[in-house]
Amino acid sequence: MRIHRSLLVAVLACQLAACASGPAPSVSSTLQGDAAHPAQTQAWVDTRLYFGLGPADHPEQGISEAQWRAFLDKEVSSRFPDGLSVIDVYGQWQGKQETSPERLHSKMLVIYYPDTSENRSKIEAIRVAWKQRTGDQSVLRVTQPADVSF
Repeated sequence: MRIHRSLLVAVLACQLAACASGPAPSVSSTLQGDAAHPAQTQAWVDTRLYFGLGPADHPEQGISEAQWRAFLDKEVSSRFPDGLSVIDVYGQWQGKQETSPERLHSKMLVIYYPDTSENRSKIEAIRVAWKQRTGDQSVLRVTQPADVSF
C-alpha cells in the first residue's frame, strides 16, 4: 500500500509541475510566410495521375524504381518543385484490343497547385512525356477542387 501511495504522490507532483510551468506557447496550425505554401488558398486543385509501370505479377518487367525516379526528377519535379506525393498502387487496365484487364504495378502522383492554364499545361506535358517514354495509351488524370492549407 505504501508503494501505491508513493506512486500516486509522484504522479500528482508531476502533474502540478506541468500546470505551474504555464500555458504552451501559441503555435499556428498552418505554415506562415511562404508564398509557395500558403496558409489559405483559393482556386487550387488536387490532381492525381496514375502511371502503369508494368505487370503486377512480374515486377522485373516494365519500369524500374530507378527509371521511375529519373522520370519524376526530369518531368515532374522540374515542373512542380514545391511538393508532391507518390503512392504505390495496384491497378487494372483493359485496352481497346484486350479481352481482359491487365494487372499493373502502378504509381499514383498527387499534386496540389493553383488552377492556372500554365499549371494545367504542365500536367498535360507530364502525361505526354510518360506516354512517349513508355508507349502507354493513357495516363489517368483525376482533378478536383481542393481546399489546401500548409
